[in-house]
Amino acid sequence: MSDTTMEKIVSLCKRRGFIFQSSEIYGGLTGAWDYGPLGVELKNNIRDFWWKEMTQLHDNIVGLDASILMHPNVWVASGHVSNFTDPMVDCRQCKSRFRADQIDLTASCPVCGGKDTFTEPRNFNLMFETHMGSVKDDSSVVYLRPETAQGIYADFKNVVQSSRVKIPFGIAQVGKSFRNEITTKNFIFRSCEFEQMEMQYFCAPGEDEKWFDFWKGERMKFYSKMGIREKNLRWHQHGEDELAFYAKDAYDIEFNFPMGWQELEGVHNRTDYDLTQHQNHSKKDLTYLDQETKERYVPYVVETSAGLTRNVLMVLSDAYEEETLEGGDVRTVLHFHPAIAPVTVAVLPLVKKDGISEYAQELEKNLRETFATFYDQSGAIGRRYRRMDEIGTPFCITVDYDTLTDGTVTVRDRDSMEQVRIDAASIVDELNKRIRSYHRG
Repeated sequence: MSDTTMEKIVSLCKRRGFIFQSSEIYGGLTGAWDYGPLGVELKNNIRDFWWKEMTQLHDNIVGLDASILMHPNVWVASGHVSNFTDPMVDCRQCKSRFRADQIDLTASCPVCGGKDTFTEPRNFNLMFETHMGSVKDDSSVVYLRPETAQGIYADFKNVVQSSRVKIPFGIAQVGKSFRNEITTKNFIFRSCEFEQMEMQYFCAPGEDEKWFDFWKGERMKFYSKMGIREKNLRWHQHGEDELAFYAKDAYDIEFNFPMGWQELEGVHNRTDYDLTQHQNHSKKDLTYLDQETKERYVPYVVETSAGLTRNVLMVLSDAYEEETLEGGDVRTVLHFHPAIAPVTVAVLPLVKKDGISEYAQELEKNLRETFATFYDQSGAIGRRYRRMDEIGTPFCITVDYDTLTDGTVTVRDRDSMEQVRIDAASIVDELNKRIRSYHRG
């Protein structure tokens, strides 16, 4: 993605109301971001697209929304209290702080240029710690969750008993997680507050490899379905130095971000480690009884774990284009899939007079029931088209004088810029057909 830089995406996001620096009027807070009017719509649309895919279009997957604050023993059992750390060093000269595994400790410091000024590496726990209750002591310590998965494991038995699900089945969850990152970078790619879309798929021992391969295929197909170009996606298998000690196998789906190939989603075979850990620490029976075979066992887990905020950055990066038109003009366009675009259709009256704007306003109101709409009557029509292109609106409907006489409107396609006249009464059917058949060339 050589022509798409992070600077261009950050600039567009602020200019058009996708993403702002948190607390900007006070100088900003590093590693925290606010989603503006268009950004929150895009993020919610990606979330809903994933949720429908996982819970509605796949068999035997139910949803959960576990609390952010959980009993601290959850994180003891999961290993986060003792092992969820990064090696950290400080530079005695410039006072900057770094992850020891991301710099060469024998070379010059990247901030001050010095070397041999680093402290010895020490482990830094990435969990945010706080206190619950009126007294701040060791007994009141709780943590902001660093991942959503543990809430699913802790509620495994409740879901089985209340939902009557049968193995193999999945539990899906979307929610915020928090990590006190030593260094935050690359816009929203790595931040202290982020959102995850995770699904834990519980299966019988011996069936895990089959379901692991199944979910690898399903998760890659999902991104194609969302309109992401195949050339920007690839698999990365975890090597021995990357694989968690309890994991049987693990793959990352990587995306070619402006800063290069980076992890987007993980598909992991976590074996029976998690449920076994919580069973041992809680002293509660977390085994599953197969009603057909009468066999009782601790299920294996295949995890699909995607970053919602990273998905937002992926979608923006994949969609961004600066297209040179005839005559040398350049238009900036976001090629969002219509199913996730913040605005699906814009209604634009050619002029404000002679009843045209009133007709357009009524049309836009009627379309709100089905689509995310936008009404714009300010400026030349070409300039309005460019504004809609820059925020990724797939379709524009222009109302003109002919509309008042024959009931037809002009539908403009964002990607091709082609315009066709259709009957205003058939707009909903026409746009739904285009959305269902959408394919980015």
